[in-house]
Amino acid sequence: MTTQDDNLSQLHVDRDVLDGYDGPVPRHVGVIMDGNGRWAQNHGLPRIKGHHEGANAVRRMVESCRYLGVEVLTLYAFSSQNWGRPEDEVKGLMTLFDVYIKRERDRLIANGVQMKAIGDRSKLGERLQQAIAKLEADTAPNAKMTLQVAVSYGGREEIVRAVRRLGAEIEAGKLSAKDIDEHDIERNLYTGEVPDPDLVIRTSGEMRISNFLLWQIAYAELYVTDVLWPDFDEVHFVEALRSFTSRERRYGKTSAQMS
Repeated sequence: MTTQDDNLSQLHVDRDVLDGYDGPVPRHVGVIMDGNGRWAQNHGLPRIKGHHEGANAVRRMVESCRYLGVEVLTLYAFSSQNWGRPEDEVKGLMTLFDVYIKRERDRLIANGVQMKAIGDRSKLGERLQQAIAKLEADTAPNAKMTLQVAVSYGGREEIVRAVRRLGAEIEAGKLSAKDIDEHDIERNLYTGEVPDPDLVIRTSGEMRISNFLLWQIAYAELYVTDVLWPDFDEVHFVEALRSFTSRERRYGKTSAQMS
C-alpha cells in the first residue's frame, strides 16, 4: 500500500495480507464482537480470559482498519442487556475496559485514531467515565480514523433517547412535531456526526444483530462468520471485505437503476 500517511508506520499488522485486498474500502465498518466466552470454554479457561484475548483482536481490527483507510470503526463491546450477566463477569469487563483505555492511549494517538464511547455512560463507574472522557480528549487532535466503542449501548435505547431529546425541543418551542424528519432523529443519535455503517461483521456464527445500531444499519451489508472473535484476524477481515465488494448495494432501487 502506497501512502503519504506517516502514522501508518506505527501499525503492527500483517501488511502482506492487507495489501492483498485491492477493492473498495467501506467508510464505516461495524463489528458485533461475539464468541469470547466460547473461545475461553474451548480452551478450558474462565470466560474473562476470553475477553482478554478478545482485546487483542480489537487491536488487530483497529489497526487493520486504520491501515486500509476505513474512516469509522464501531465495535460493540458491551450492550445495555449485558448488565444482566453474572456480577463477576461484568466487573471483570469494566476493569478490562479501564485497562484497555490506559494501555492503548499512546498507540491510538500515534496511529491517528480518535476514540469515542457511545452508550449510557451514567451506568459506568465515575472513574471509568473520567478515563473515557480523558481518552476522547487526548485522541481528538489530528485524528485520521474514528473508533467508536459501544459500551452500555442498545439500539432501541438510543432511539428512545433521541425521541426524548426531540420531545424536549418541542416542549421548549424550538421544534414543531410536524417538521421532524430523519435528519432530526439522526442528529440526536450517538453517531450523529459519522456516516452510517456500510458493512457490519458478526463473529461466532450467530444470525442476529442484537440491538446494534438499529437505525444506522438500515442499508448496511451484513457479514457473518463462524470464527470466534479472539481468533478474528487480518485474513478473516479481508474475507469480509471481499464479500462486501461482491455485493450490489441498491438502497431500495433496482439493478437497472443502479447501473
